[in-house]
Amino acid sequence: MRYDAIVIGAGHAGVEAALALARLGNQTLIVTIDVKSVSHMACNPNIGGTGKGHLVRELDALGGQMGLNADASLLQIKMLNKNKGAAVQSLRGQTDKEVYHEVMLSTLRAQERLDILEGECEDLLVEDGKVCGVVVSGKTYHSTVVVLCTGVYLSSRTITGEEIHDAGPYGFANSKNLSAALAAKGLPLRRFKTGTPARVYANSIDYSVMEREEGDYDIPCFSFLTQTKLLEQVPCYLTYTNAETHRIIRENIDRAPLYNGTIHGVGPRYCPSIEDKIMRFADKERHQIFIEPEVKDGELMYVQGMSSSLPKDVQEEMYRSVKGLEKVRFARYAYAIEYDCIDPLALTPALEVKAISGLFSAGQFNGSSGYEEAAAQGLMAGINAARKIKGQPPVVLRRDQAYIGVLIDDLVTKGTNEPYRMMTARAEYRLSLRQDNADARLTPIGREIGLVSDERWAAYLARNEKKQAIRDAFKHAVPLAKVREIFEKKGEPATVGLTIEEMLKRASISAEDVLCLLEEPLRDVDLAKEIAVEIKYGGYLYKEKRHADDQRKMEEKMLPIDIDYLSMENLRLEARQKLNKVRPLTLGQASRISGVSPADITVLITYLVKAGK
Repeated sequence: MRYDAIVIGAGHAGVEAALALARLGNQTLIVTIDVKSVSHMACNPNIGGTGKGHLVRELDALGGQMGLNADASLLQIKMLNKNKGAAVQSLRGQTDKEVYHEVMLSTLRAQERLDILEGECEDLLVEDGKVCGVVVSGKTYHSTVVVLCTGVYLSSRTITGEEIHDAGPYGFANSKNLSAALAAKGLPLRRFKTGTPARVYANSIDYSVMEREEGDYDIPCFSFLTQTKLLEQVPCYLTYTNAETHRIIRENIDRAPLYNGTIHGVGPRYCPSIEDKIMRFADKERHQIFIEPEVKDGELMYVQGMSSSLPKDVQEEMYRSVKGLEKVRFARYAYAIEYDCIDPLALTPALEVKAISGLFSAGQFNGSSGYEEAAAQGLMAGINAARKIKGQPPVVLRRDQAYIGVLIDDLVTKGTNEPYRMMTARAEYRLSLRQDNADARLTPIGREIGLVSDERWAAYLARNEKKQAIRDAFKHAVPLAKVREIFEKKGEPATVGLTIEEMLKRASISAEDVLCLLEEPLRDVDLAKEIAVEIKYGGYLYKEKRHADDQRKMEEKMLPIDIDYLSMENLRLEARQKLNKVRPLTLGQASRISGVSPADITVLITYLVKAGK
């Protein structure tokens, strides 16, 4: 059979890639080993988090699906880092994993020009350096482009103590043959590891001795199209490990696959197993453990913070040492999973495999971790695969445009030696890349690409119009009596009338404080907060823009594709090797390669000038 595009894998990356391709007019096939694994949340059933919430809002602003489906399945939502600056505030939502899966599967089935096929992809078809199809369960399917979104399924194995299974996450079948086929075609593979905690029965937990964690009822949801706020929410709970928990783990550390040599894959630095936490942070007296629902009114709870690969008997002992879990019963034990993935330095900024034209790659197969990182890459891989079919140039988001740009640039330029996780600290322009303004930054780009629907575009224009009206109102003068009334509540003096904008420049005055000064139709607290941030941090935002403009000049300087870095004797050996491996497209990208110094860039510029390039 013949398709325009084939997507391998239907996790969070695969579904976004397939939907983008189909919505951009391409006859698309998405292949999954088991349709029950579509957008399955094998790890924590939540969307968002620090830095990750930014990715979801950006993906939504571009016309992606994750934000809408998260909102349709939300059990609880909260804003992380509320007491910190606007740049690092991030949405995090606890979702019903079954509803999320069902909504995404229904979305795929309802999408025009998109077919779903159950089967195992066993090989790629490549002719003259170009991909031309795949082999699925012995049958050949032809296409112009292929997107690999295999997640953690490639030659994967799950590990619980001495118990090892040749399987994918959550007991799903794995991909047994594709790794060898990819390696035979020259793709550089590596071995990574991740893990997940146990699932326990809700009625075996003593919540009365735990701290109740409520959500936030006054904040927006993930999608800019969701107008309502989540007024009915399910609580989560907080407890802690203790000295007894730590003793049990230390006394059994020789049985931990992570420490006895059973596990060879590299695990995530920022989401370590409980045994790794105890050994690495020996001075810490306790670690947070969150008890969170998997589904609404369900019988199972997720024990976040206690992922492990220890044997089952040790898991039972250590879990039951935690306050509130003394009588806990297990529905599914914690496990680690090892899997094959690609070295992302083998990819272009468009997420196309350098060695094989038309072959794109996204998600955990690219060395990242997390649903949100996967979905963001899937969307961009789908967009660029669609543009490849039409002979259009790729869409590459800059680091000053989006967290998605930071994510992809980090992977394909710097590479990663461990599962990559997005954090706000990775973005040098994070004050400009706030989650509240993702639509302003990216919806016009999504519209130009063709993914932003008429409904979303109309909502964007209406939001912009209202935002501008609030900005204009903020410039109006406020009588002294009103100013004094607001300032006195903050313990500040007021001697003259001010505009609302001037009032907001005071650190103590918030958008909520001045909302009463606006006409009723303009009293939109979320938009007012966004504008208030622009006012309060105007000077810093200007500096970020200046820096970004300077960096953009470097990005505009394209490097010759045939440049021979290894022959540049004036360059340090490490710089030559790194430049030759990454093959940067621009001078800006070259400057961000790990191991390439500013002095190396100066030598490179001198060489190019002398060579007339």
